[in-house]
Amino acid sequence: MIYFSEKDLHHYIRMKTNKHNVDNISRTKAYQNIYMCYPKIKWAFLASIVSRNAGWNMTDLYLSSLRNILSEKQRCRFFMTYERANWLIFSDAYPQLLLYELSVLYNQPMFHLLPHMAVSRFMKKEWDHFWKYGDQNRLMIAMIINEQNVIHSPVIQQDYFQHRIFRRLPYLMQDKLWLNAVLLPTRTGNVFGAFVHDFTNIHKRIELGKRIASIMFHPHVYHLLFDFALSIDHTGSRRDYEQFLEKQLEGTPFLRTVYPVIAHQDNIRKDWYRFRGVKRKWFRNRIVEPDSSIKNAFYNRRKLLGAYGYFRGMATQNKSLS
Repeated sequence: MIYFSEKDLHHYIRMKTNKHNVDNISRTKAYQNIYMCYPKIKWAFLASIVSRNAGWNMTDLYLSSLRNILSEKQRCRFFMTYERANWLIFSDAYPQLLLYELSVLYNQPMFHLLPHMAVSRFMKKEWDHFWKYGDQNRLMIAMIINEQNVIHSPVIQQDYFQHRIFRRLPYLMQDKLWLNAVLLPTRTGNVFGAFVHDFTNIHKRIELGKRIASIMFHPHVYHLLFDFALSIDHTGSRRDYEQFLEKQLEGTPFLRTVYPVIAHQDNIRKDWYRFRGVKRKWFRNRIVEPDSSIKNAFYNRRKLLGAYGYFRGMATQNKSLS
């Protein structure tokens, strides 16, 4: 076996991360491919499914209802919020996954390289713990905790997103009305998942991540969800799973037909663990029984949104004619 210098490994990881951190489609596939090779890393499957949902949220912005409710500038800002968070999480998490792959290849832990890649000291400790004890659920929860902290300051609390998204009426309305959800689709037509609420609250985001993970890996859901992920390529369009629903729905476009590749600036990163620490409650397991009733609840809310968008569009049209 050929052994490379730490400098060469660092270059390899950065190059491979940049290669896959192009858009939502490439990120989603990269996460899933890691899970296929290393199913012990449960977070990789969780990340691939949540990333699918991020892509669906992006193309939702082309629904006629949202085009009537939001201006083009507002829709662009929502897209950039999803895209920035999606990009930032991948840029932090994928090097960790690649270092695990290299550790398996060399049969020795390589996690001492993580701090050189701007990954939190918290995750260096957690990867060492996983390598020694093999606690898959602990690692998954640790990665949920880490990634939500990674995006908290540069996205959720960042002035631009605070003033342009999170404190504006469109976001506040969709949060108040519980219009957003992380869906876990299947090819049988059943849909599982959980609604997203109070997204700017880091504790709520971590709890949501654990809730989604609990549903995903439930024995009644996992094989159906895994079958869907293996069978259906991610396009960013909700048609990926809506084709299995007995509903007449407005289709959303394929992501790559409506959004360009975004060039991100990678600012100097600060280790969140140094000044925020970890709350003990974040590591508590969350056991949730899956419930497929979210499908009807989610689409009933979208009907109301569609009706509001229709009347909003009519009012705007009449105003322009008068």
